[in-house]
Parts: sequence; C-alpha cells; structure tokens
Amino acid sequence: MDPNASEKNARQKLMQSLMDIGTKAYSPEAAESSSRAEAGREYEDLIQRTKTFNLLAALNVLVRPGYVPPWLRTKLMEALTLIPLREDGVRATMEFVFAVHPSSTVKVSEAAVPQKKGANITHEALNMASNLLSAPPASVSPEKWYSSIAPQLLVLLDGAEGPELMKTAAYIIGFGVLGRKASGAPGTAGWKYLAEPLLYGIKPPPGFAKSPSGDDTDEIIDLSKEKVLVKYDELVTALRRLHSLVVSHPNPGLCKRLLSPLLLPFWALSTWKDASPSLTEEVRKPAAELLKVHSKLVPSPSLIPFLVQNLGYTGGHNKKNQEWVYKAIGQDQICIIDATQPSIGRNGPVPQITLEDIDAKIPKLLDLLTSTFSDADISAAFIELLKRWLESARNLKGNSILIKREEEERDPLGQFIEIKTLQAMMERFPEKLATQPKHILDLVSQILAGSDESTDEDEVTGVALSLLNMIVTVPGFQKSRVNPETLSLIETSLDRLSKADTDIAKTANNLRLLLLYRDELDDQPSSASGPAPTDRQIEDRKTYSLAISYITATDSPPPVRSEGLSLISSLITSQSPVLDIPGILVLLSSLISDSDEYIYLRIIKLYTQLATHHPRAVTTELLDHFFDKKETRTLDARLRFAEALGQVIERLGQTFTGPLAETVAETLLSIAGRRAHRPKTEAHQIKEEQLQQKKNKEAAEMWGGSVPDFSDPLPEDEKIKNEILEKIVEGWESKRGEEDIRIRASALSILSTGIETNIAGLGPMVVNKAVDLCVSVLSLEPEPEKGILRRAAVYLVLTFVKALDNARKEGRNLGFGFGAKAQKDVGRTLRYVADTDNDGLVVQHARDVLESLENWQVTRFLPEVRESSQGLDFGVGGGLNKLAGLEVDLERVALQREEDGKPSKPRIEEIA
Repeated sequence: MDPNASEKNARQKLMQSLMDIGTKAYSPEAAESSSRAEAGREYEDLIQRTKTFNLLAALNVLVRPGYVPPWLRTKLMEALTLIPLREDGVRATMEFVFAVHPSSTVKVSEAAVPQKKGANITHEALNMASNLLSAPPASVSPEKWYSSIAPQLLVLLDGAEGPELMKTAAYIIGFGVLGRKASGAPGTAGWKYLAEPLLYGIKPPPGFAKSPSGDDTDEIIDLSKEKVLVKYDELVTALRRLHSLVVSHPNPGLCKRLLSPLLLPFWALSTWKDASPSLTEEVRKPAAELLKVHSKLVPSPSLIPFLVQNLGYTGGHNKKNQEWVYKAIGQDQICIIDATQPSIGRNGPVPQITLEDIDAKIPKLLDLLTSTFSDADISAAFIELLKRWLESARNLKGNSILIKREEEERDPLGQFIEIKTLQAMMERFPEKLATQPKHILDLVSQILAGSDESTDEDEVTGVALSLLNMIVTVPGFQKSRVNPETLSLIETSLDRLSKADTDIAKTANNLRLLLLYRDELDDQPSSASGPAPTDRQIEDRKTYSLAISYITATDSPPPVRSEGLSLISSLITSQSPVLDIPGILVLLSSLISDSDEYIYLRIIKLYTQLATHHPRAVTTELLDHFFDKKETRTLDARLRFAEALGQVIERLGQTFTGPLAETVAETLLSIAGRRAHRPKTEAHQIKEEQLQQKKNKEAAEMWGGSVPDFSDPLPEDEKIKNEILEKIVEGWESKRGEEDIRIRASALSILSTGIETNIAGLGPMVVNKAVDLCVSVLSLEPEPEKGILRRAAVYLVLTFVKALDNARKEGRNLGFGFGAKAQKDVGRTLRYVADTDNDGLVVQHARDVLESLENWQVTRFLPEVRESSQGLDFGVGGGLNKLAGLEVDLERVALQREEDGKPSKPRIEEIA
C-alpha cells in the first residue's frame, strides 16, 4: 500500500474521530450527562495519546472557520493553544509553523516536510512562531505556561538541533518573552524560568547556599565535605546557553540586562589559570567572549578600575561576604561550592591572590582593553585609575584640586595592583594614553605644583615625571596646543625641581629642556599651522572609529554590530562633520545583504536619515545597486535596495523632483519593462538547468524510473495548491535572461511611491509612460506567475487617480491631467481584467480602481469650497474666471490679443 495514502487515511481518521467524539462530549443537543462525561474523558484521552505533530496538523484544519460547529471549534482551539505545554510541544509548534507558512515553502517537497533543521525559516514565519509561544493563552497562568515551555526553549539554545533552531529559540526568548515588560522584567514568570536559570548557573543569588538543594536524599550530611551548589556541567550549560542567546540576535538592551550582573564571574572564569583545553573551550572562551560583548556595548572607562579592584575575584557578591566561590576540580572542571561551611577554613576555600596571579592577570586585562576599548576610553580609564592610586598614595594639594584620603586605610595589596597596572599600561601603549593629553597634563601640573623638593624620593612625583615624558615624546605632540596656564605651571615646577638637591632633579631638568625645544624637533609646519580639533570633533571621531570597528570586525556578534549602527545613526542625526559620506554608503551597501533581518532594517533606516542631508548621493547609490548593471547582486539584496529606495523617496517628499526624480523614474521604467536583458543571468540559468537535468537523470537511473516522493502526505486540495504555488514561484525567475518578475513588480511599486509622494515632481512624460506600461502589463502578461506584477500595475493606476484627486482637493495645478481618451482606454482594460484575470487580488484591485476612477470623474466637476479674503468662495471651479472641467481664461485671451495685434475670439478648452 502506498505509504502516502496510508498517512493521509490516518490523518483523515484522526480528524473524524475528533469531530465524532467532540460532538458526543460537547454538543448542546447531547442530553445524557453520563454519556457526555464519558465522551469527554474519551476526547481528552484521544488528545493526550495522539502524537503532537499529527495533532497539530489535524487541529489546524478543524479550527478553520466553517469546518466544525462553533461550540466544537472552541474546544478544538483550546486544545490547539495548549499543545506547547507538552514535552515536545514547543518544537512541534515551531516545525509546523515553518512547514505551513506561505513564506517558508517554495516547493512541494519542502511544503510537506517539517523543517526540522530550520530550512526556509523566514522572518514572517519566525514572528508567527514567536507570537504563538511568547504569551500564554487566557486559560493558562503565566507561571504554568513559562515553566512548561522554558525547558524546551533552553534545550534548543544548546545547538544540538541545528543552528537555525537555536537562533529561533533565541529570538523567541529574547524578543518574544524577555523583550516584553509583562514577561521579561525581573519578578515576572518569564524572567524566572528563562533568565534566572542562566544567571544563577553562573552567579548564585544571595541566600542560595542556605536554600535546600532538593536532591540531597541522605539523612546524614557529612559536614567535612564541600557542598557543591553548581556542578561543572550546570555551569557549562548556563554559559553555553547564555552565549547562544546573546550572540544569536541583535538586542543590545537585553544583552546589557543579562550580562551586567555577571562581569566579575566572567572575569574570574575567563582568566582561570592552569586550564586544560576542554576547560578553556567550555568555560574560559565563552566567558571571555561575553565579557567582550558587554564591554563593547557599554564601553565605560570605570570598568577597568572596577576589574583592578577585583583582580583576584573568586566568587561571591562582595569581598566581605563570600557565600560561594569557584573552585577547580583538577585541571578539567570548575564548580561553585558553599563558602559558609565551617569546615572550609577560616581564611576561605581559596587563598589570596599571589604575585604570580597578578603578573598573569594584568596582561589579560590589557588584552581586554585593546580588543574592546577605543584609544580615548583607554586614556580615560588610565586617568581614573591614576587618580584612585594618587588618592591612596598621598594627599594632593594644588591650585584647583584637593583629593581627600579615605578615613579607613586602603588595602596595600590593592594599591600594589593599581600601580602595577598603571606601569603596564604606560609601557604597553603610551600612544593610546596620549590621545587625551589635556587631562593627563592637567593632572601632572597639579602633582608637580604640590610636590616637595626637599623630599629625597617621592614616588608620586616620579610617576608624574614619567607621565610627562610619555606625553611629550609621543610623535605629533605640539606644545602650542597645550593650555598656556597648564604649560606655565609645568615649566615653573620643572625649573624648581631641577634646582633641588634630589635624585629627580636631573630628570626634571632634562624634561624642562625637552619641553622648551619640543616643537623644533619635529618638522611639521602644516600640522602646526592648522587649527586644533574641537572637543566635539575629537568625540565624534572617537565615536565614528568605534562604530566602524564594531560593524566591520569579523568576530562582532549581532548585538555589537547593531550598537555600531546606532552610533552611526547618532552621528548622522547630529550632522557630524567627521562623517565620510561616500565611505558610509559603501559600508551600508556591503552590509545590506546581511542575513539578519534586524541588521538590514537598521541599515535602511540609516539610508533614510542620510537622504535628508544628502538626497542625490543616497538616491543614486540605491538606484545603481537596484538596477545592478554588472549583475553582481543577489535577488534578496536588490529587493532590499528597492525597499530602501522606496522609503528614501517617501522621506524626500516634495523635494523629490527635478532631474533626480526624472532619472529615478526612467530607470525604474526600464527595469519594470519587458525588454530588460541580463546576459550573465541567462548564462547562469542555462548552466543551472543543465546541472539539474543531469541530477534528475542520474537519480532516475538509480531508482529505475521516477524518483519516489517520501514527503508526508497532504490532502488532495492542498497538494494541488502547493503545485500551483511551486509553478508560480518557478515562473518568477524568468528564463532567457529576462528580468525577475519580483524585481519588475518592485520597480512599479517604487514608482507608485514616487507618484504618491510628489506626482508633480515626476512630470507628465514620466507619468504617461508609467500608466502606459501598466496598461500593457495588464493586457499582454496574463500568466499566473505574473500576478504580483499585475497587482503592482493596478496599484500604480490607483495611486495615479488618487494623486490627481488629492491635487484637485488641494487646489494644486499639476500642469497635466487624465484625458478622456486615456480614461476610456484604461477603464476598458481594467474592466476586462476584472472579468477575466486568474488572480483574485488583481481582480479586486481592478474593481477598486474602476470605482475610484468613476468617483473621480464625478467629483472633479464639482465646485470647491475654499476660503478667500472675502469669506467662503463658492465659485464654480474655484473662481469667477474658471469652470470645473472647462477653462475660460480671460487673462490669457487678452494677452494673446496683445501679442497677435489683432482681435481674437475667446476659446473654451476641455482640460483634464
């Protein structure tokens, strides 16, 4: 027996059983309560024992309007909404949506097979799956809903079911659940079951060590053994899932909320010493990547002093109260243990940080700096760290600064770590620290002014002289750009220190001479004569450089790239002069093909922002890429450029006129026409067709005939619909090098946008060509696969009629209209299409246009009511000189008489 027929019969039998038993249990006509109760139990048993995917397929058909009585449809719909609560309900729901959603299937074989590996998961299907799973139905409490679906979604984050399903789960969790205030705020059920398992597996909350574990079944507890709060496998799982959630979609806000509480745990785990390769891969590497992501999203200079203070962090919530700590189990594992047990020891389970640990961790801290921070941020972090060290090293008294010593004594080990970090930063990247010399020189001047030359050895003064030497010797330093007051204070202090009888006198004298003749050492007349950059220019350059690095870095995850685009957007909004417009356009055009919808949607927004200030450059760039003369762009990329071009035209509004509008319209007409030819595309199509024929021949030889279809069976009517859909989709990609139907339809849609935005700006010639082209498309291209093209053509005509009507209402003279003969020709074509077209939407659109055209023909002859200086003017056609639909222009008649030099009779002309 044919397996397809068997599956079809089984599904039909299931649907019939659901209807029969449901009717016995819930029909209002069923009288006996005992029979109804028995049928109800049988109905629930049938629901429970049916496989999830089969039940989904059956219920999806039964709940269609009119298929079953309303009272039964309500019960079936309730069963359908509760399917995600099953153990495999989330996965089955996602697969079913991806299998049946129109945007996800393009072939019969794909339409019939559940997309278990995420094939053809479109943005529309993903949104539908997210809407189904993100919010609980009214009959289920949030607590029960999220406690049931959360474990299933978290398992998908592991990636074992494929990267596409992992991204899908990340989207549902990040945008659908945690992205909503009702379910994603701390304290809500969604946060409890989806965020807390990830956070608490890395950083247990306060009181976690005192809470009962739940899995300790022994009556006798051995207090001499360490109590493990989080096992190694649990720690690895939490890191892996959090990493998958963060890097799978661009949601910077959620990333900050999830990662901010875990900075110290990430630091401790990413710098764990003596780690084996497996531990490095499973713990250190994901922790380091998550720490970098947060550092790029929140590039705060205060992070460096914070990590310096906690360089030897091993666990807990603060230094005074370590409830738990990380502890190594050999070289292969790390677990979290309870640090409150008396048997652990008075000094804690882990010894204090050693000098060896300090020497090993400081270079890793500097690596984090160079990989995530800009030069300006590194300089700012250095200054903040330096001030903290100065605060603990000595009292500073200067003309404008007074740093007060803390009342309680600072930790000597902490002071040692600070000075070691400062020295390492000065040695490793002095050029980066010198990007903000003003702040460092201000601090140096205050230190030197308050130094005591009678002191034989002053560590603070020595550090200040080292800083001054670092700034002065950096290439490009110019004394002329230093604040005169600051420079005078430094020179006076150096002169005083050079005359003192101390070990630093010689160093001070050398620096005094170097500073005196510094500008003469470098031959830089051009740079010296140029104006110094303003603070805003410096800040904008820093932002621009940071944004480009975020966007172009090969290892930047989606949230970091999204943050880079946000920085570019802020510069565009503020009209920053540092922007390189041609460079940004090239960058955006290279990124618009990104597979992530949220990235390219942000890019389209950037195009519209740029168009406000650079309309010609942006419009020309988008038009060139959409036209794709060299045939280098993919279909999806061209459609995205088309979407961006349409939004840019809308943004330009009435400024979309003149040569720019004419060029855009002529190019769109050439794309939408039938004569476009793409030779490279034609060669590729021939090659693909030959390759497919070869594969089909080989497969037929292997099977000894036609290749059997192993896909799940479908009802005959759905199978026919899918076959028609497949033929239509195949027909979109026109053969023989013709332009793709989707591109032609897109061109007409953009042209419609231009007509709607500013029909006067396009001019009569362009509008006339556009309407003629649409009439030709409707008359000469009736094929089923060209339905989307005819829809676009009908819509353009509708837009044209509406634009004329709006111009009439606003009293604007377009200089052209819609003549009687043209109206007759268009109306005849539309009536024919409305009666004969095989596309339902085309038929409906044609009828709508006919109705609009008839209404416009009537209303354009009605007098308009408008205000004048003498009150409301009810004149025919808007004035005493003119009639609606007729032009009696006495002023023009008089002017013509004067030009001709002879009397002329007034003429009555019919206009559109």
